[in-house]
Amino acid sequence: MAKLDDSLRVLHFDDIPSFEEFSSTIEPRNVPAVFRGAIRNWEAISRWDPARGGLDYLEESIGSVTVDAMLSSSAPVFYGDVQSHERVSLPFGTFISSCKHYVQKNADMRSSSTIEQEEFSASQVHSEESCSTSLDSSDQIYLAQVPIFSNESKDKSPLGILSNDLQTPVFVRAKELTSINLWMNKARSRSSTHYDPYHNLLCIVAGSKQVVLWPPSACPFLYPMPIHGESSNHSAVDLENPDLLVHPRSEHSLEYSQKIILHSGDALFIPEGWFHQVDSDNVTIAVNFWWKSYIMSNILEHMDAYYLRRILNRLAGKEMNSMLQNSSVMNLEGREKAENANDAAKGCSEFNSNIRMENVNENDTKQGLDLQQLEPFALRMLYELISLVHNVLKVGGRNEAMEHAYLKGSSVSSQNVYGQTATFNSSLLVADPVASIFCAVEPHVLKKVLLEEVLTRKFDEMDQQMTKEQQHEFYQIFYSVFDDPNTAMGAILKGKETFAFQVVKNVLDQYLGLRVEKPE
Repeated sequence: MAKLDDSLRVLHFDDIPSFEEFSSTIEPRNVPAVFRGAIRNWEAISRWDPARGGLDYLEESIGSVTVDAMLSSSAPVFYGDVQSHERVSLPFGTFISSCKHYVQKNADMRSSSTIEQEEFSASQVHSEESCSTSLDSSDQIYLAQVPIFSNESKDKSPLGILSNDLQTPVFVRAKELTSINLWMNKARSRSSTHYDPYHNLLCIVAGSKQVVLWPPSACPFLYPMPIHGESSNHSAVDLENPDLLVHPRSEHSLEYSQKIILHSGDALFIPEGWFHQVDSDNVTIAVNFWWKSYIMSNILEHMDAYYLRRILNRLAGKEMNSMLQNSSVMNLEGREKAENANDAAKGCSEFNSNIRMENVNENDTKQGLDLQQLEPFALRMLYELISLVHNVLKVGGRNEAMEHAYLKGSSVSSQNVYGQTATFNSSLLVADPVASIFCAVEPHVLKKVLLEEVLTRKFDEMDQQMTKEQQHEFYQIFYSVFDDPNTAMGAILKGKETFAFQVVKNVLDQYLGLRVEKPE
């Protein structure tokens, strides 16, 4: 995957779009969008503001209501997976009292603009918490996803009265909302990296939040929890201190991220599936709106199995291409060695390209070949061989390249594909760049490369560009170099299957957090 594509950059709007504009040009792009001042006219902006008596207002309005809160021993970092926290019930007023005590004890609390001058870090937040309020239990509490409205629950939302202070933004007003939720923290806090199965509009009522975003395509770098678990939408990576031995791909995760700072009155559209990590300033209050995307709302249930297979097939195709690219691209040292292949070839007096299938190592066909283990010469040879095949096909007729490429054996003469006798001349190896590469490689390595499923993958691509007659002619040429064409074909097909399984295995691990073993 390349660095973050420009088409995935966060959109910014100072003017509030209409419902039609949002639904037709913004939402379908599935890219985050910031709407500055989108909710500045909410009653909640002034009524809930802690700096203007907002905590007293909230305590008087719903202080006696019991709410479910997130209690975590890892605070101020709140991990959303179910094994890292527990849900506890407490009076809303108890939490508000703790917030008031915190504000009084930190009269010099930084303004919301401070969030732009200093990035969050877990160590800094821990340091602040160590000298905060004595209400230790409330330090570990975060009011996360407390319903103000829920379309999926028959129970009355505990904070429903707060909806009087809100106004659904015009550009989502006609959406069939799944829920509206309150998010509130006392001291600076951080949520773990996760994605939501809904479109999300995050609205900041008081305080500030920093949101780091990753597109769904960055999933492999974030190591999602297993799809069968209770926390499948959360990343397993500790981005503050990632363990690169356990999560080596996470080293590049920030290269695909974007950071957004939100203040009171701002709103952020986070499309479904986008990973995000949220850092909140002291006493920050937010409200979010969730609704199902058009795609998820319109997929018929009986089509699920079909789309699952299609999507896995697409991801497997991308992974296969990535594996081939990574295997064929050599490092600089390898390239330097490959460039010297012609010099090494000048000392070769003979070259045996006759591959005897009876000598194939059983492990080569059962386990497949790891291209990362090939020497630079072999990688270079593979690249040249694939290029040669493409060049021959483009010519589309008899030419010298085809005759030179498929000489059978190292005897004095050999029958080429046209029934003509081609005389083997070792001097041709020096003059021909492809042959000189072959000459520099041990025969057993050549055998492995010819059996490598990469070739079969390339053949599949070429099959799509050739007529049946061209395919027949090409495979006659290719398999004519083997003493036993049927055994060769079987070995290559086994290699292809082994490679394909590794591709699917990688996809399941990277995108679903599943680790599978090949059945016996």
